[in-house]
Amino acid sequence: MMSNRIKQSLLVTCVCLAAGRGVAAETKPNFVFMLTDDQRWDALGVVQREQGDKGRFPWLKTPNLDKLAAEGVRFRNAFVVNSLCAPSRASFLTGTYGHHNGIRNNGTPFPADSITYASVLRSAGYTTGYVGKWHMDQQRGQRPGFDYSASFIGQGRYRDCPFEVNGKQTETTGWVDDVSTDYAIQFLNENRGKPFVLALGFKTCHGPFSPPPRRASDYEGAKARPVPNLGSAAPYRKETGPEGRVGASFAGDGSPKLLDYMRCITAMDENVGRVMAELDRLGAADNTVVVFAGDNGYYLREHGLGDKRTAYEESLRIPLLVRWPGRAAKGKLVDQMVLNIDLAPTILELAGVPVPAQMQGRSWRPLLEGKTVPWRRSFYYEYFFEAPFASPHVQAVRTERGKLIRYPGHPEWSELFDLAADPYETKNLINDPAKADLHRELEAEFQRERQKVEGGDPTTSRPAASTR
Repeated sequence: MMSNRIKQSLLVTCVCLAAGRGVAAETKPNFVFMLTDDQRWDALGVVQREQGDKGRFPWLKTPNLDKLAAEGVRFRNAFVVNSLCAPSRASFLTGTYGHHNGIRNNGTPFPADSITYASVLRSAGYTTGYVGKWHMDQQRGQRPGFDYSASFIGQGRYRDCPFEVNGKQTETTGWVDDVSTDYAIQFLNENRGKPFVLALGFKTCHGPFSPPPRRASDYEGAKARPVPNLGSAAPYRKETGPEGRVGASFAGDGSPKLLDYMRCITAMDENVGRVMAELDRLGAADNTVVVFAGDNGYYLREHGLGDKRTAYEESLRIPLLVRWPGRAAKGKLVDQMVLNIDLAPTILELAGVPVPAQMQGRSWRPLLEGKTVPWRRSFYYEYFFEAPFASPHVQAVRTERGKLIRYPGHPEWSELFDLAADPYETKNLINDPAKADLHRELEAEFQRERQKVEGGDPTTSRPAASTR
């Protein structure tokens, strides 16, 4: 019987032979994927302006990300299927849920024989590079699927962070995201003129928040505006205690920690600008698909919480920007629900490479091109309890209309929300007889989506099952 590693190698080989008969090398687009850590979906200047009086942080400045949004597509309903760093990152890489890729928590190294967008593209003739934060347990060495890596171990640190360059420890000086960007620019210069894919993982804006000195005085005196769900306590919070270790530090909405969170984002934004400027300087911008995303959302006292992990909107939603010159309209807004598991199949399709059947996501290409196609109207979410954090095991389904949240072992905590009427999720309708129809609808959708993720043929979530 063939081992799993041999089966995967054969699959990649078949995929790449097919790719060779497709897009010619000279027409292959390049890819740059930039990923932040714990950046909320609304922690963008362009989103704050769009929200107007409802924006919590109208003073936030992200000029380079705003420019990227203006030059490309902004997805206004982008989500992760597990709001935790390593599981989300694994889903971006593999196009699958943790049930299939093996990463359900922050304490599991990423399997070296995993099929990812990088491993498939490398076999199809691409040069692949990974720079910056990896965060799969304390995993060391060359990043799986990448020809080149300049990355740090675990969380690293904001200042003078040691890196491993192709597995060799290297001391660095300066703010970590500046250093990562230096390595990224070096990779771009060394691989100009041939197809490449570069993943750049920023440490921003994971705590403890420590912006570089040049941004240390930004937003002095600024305060976050209140929102309706600041007083809506999560049902599990009374029994489990304070959420994580962060929530209380944001008391007052103008605390130094809140401001440092935003200062890190503004400093990171400068590095996004550096990458974009380098693509321009190298003449590579027109043939490079740029994707910017966050690995999960983040609570800033909504529902009395800090951190992420559970299934309210502030935790599930992420920023997502895509620039594809000449193919995606400038300043385009997309409201369909897209997921982190969609990244890998999107990159592969745009590269002209067949998408492995095991990938559960769906390519965004038709949405980028403005095509009207049947699309998903719901998705399944799951977080697995991870000590010492207080967040319990969570299962949920989100549709365009509502959300059903379950806490296994605690049916009394179950929640039902009508997102159209109550976007801040302040009124639990689980026992409201007037919402019985919504409850039945979401219960049925929960079972369908869970079955697709946990059992049966994993390909059922691409794309036909997304047409409801």
